Amino acid sequence: MAKTQKNKATAHHLGLLKLGLLICMWEWSFPSRTCNNNVCYFGCFKAKLAKLRRELLAPPSKGGGGAGEGFDVTKSGDARVGLVGFPSVGKSTLLNKLTGTFSEVASYEFTTLTCIPGVIIYRGAKIQLLDLPGIIEGAKDGKGRGRQVISTARTCNCILIVLDAIKPITHKRLIEKELEGFGIRLNKEPPNLTFRKKEKGGINFTSTVTNTNLDLETVKAICSEYRIHNADVSLRYDATADDLIDVIEGSRVYIPCIYVVNKIDQITLEELEILDKLPHYCPVSAHLEWNLDGLLEKIWEYLALTRIYTKPKGMNPDYEDPVILSSKKKTVEDFCTRIHKDMLKQFK
Repeated sequence: MAKTQKNKATAHHLGLLKLGLLICMWEWSFPSRTCNNNVCYFGCFKAKLAKLRRELLAPPSKGGGGAGEGFDVTKSGDARVGLVGFPSVGKSTLLNKLTGTFSEVASYEFTTLTCIPGVIIYRGAKIQLLDLPGIIEGAKDGKGRGRQVISTARTCNCILIVLDAIKPITHKRLIEKELEGFGIRLNKEPPNLTFRKKEKGGINFTSTVTNTNLDLETVKAICSEYRIHNADVSLRYDATADDLIDVIEGSRVYIPCIYVVNKIDQITLEELEILDKLPHYCPVSAHLEWNLDGLLEKIWEYLALTRIYTKPKGMNPDYEDPVILSSKKKTVEDFCTRIHKDMLKQFK
């Protein structure tokens, strides 16, 4: 609003932004008393904000310098797991204990300045673990090399958000906000809706369930922000405006996440019971090696990997070196492609 010149041509644009802000304030103050007439304007305002955030986060078109020195780690193994958290929460200690890789540990913040990889051998699978530098508030906007850290986290199959048990759990919300702002959706499934552009026919909106958040006018308002005037939108659940915006943007990634609460040796049992109410949570003490086996088991569960054991012709099955596949992609075709891309051509 501050960057927009005030004249007759921009009066409607400024009015829409002001109305959206007022509706946001009403939503946050009285979430149970939102007027249905405001849903259309609210969805349009959210779409406008999503577009502006994307433009801010987009890398410059000229002279972009890549991911940055120390962050271009080659993906290896069967899965990749990233350690994300504020400085001095124990990420490097956790990497050292789980993988045996040396990552410098010290009592001051920002000890780790680049991405340090390690490998965990667990149940026959090779899991690449990345120790990422600590992020700070505003990381999604580039503060403290935050974009490089979060960009690397986007390439992971699972994210471990490491929290300090002796510091406020509000750090959890701050990290979630930074990751969400960069298009990472934690512990969520992709929206079960279909969005397809077409050449003519206007906006066609259909739904198989009763919708409380979206209607035809709201869908049209959101699409108009993206200059889309002809499309088919089909819902299979009670979707929100944010879900539709995520599908239209198309740059969102959906990654499972585990909240690793470290340094539990420094809190009381009563405090630990309070932390136990957190969803997707795993308590550990990296320094004393408490519950590291439980963390590995949880990582395996969230990665959803499947072990396929091969049987050479005329011999017993080989239980030493399984082929690791994702539980979502475990057909015979996926198995052949995992071994070698030419195997499928010769397969009977």
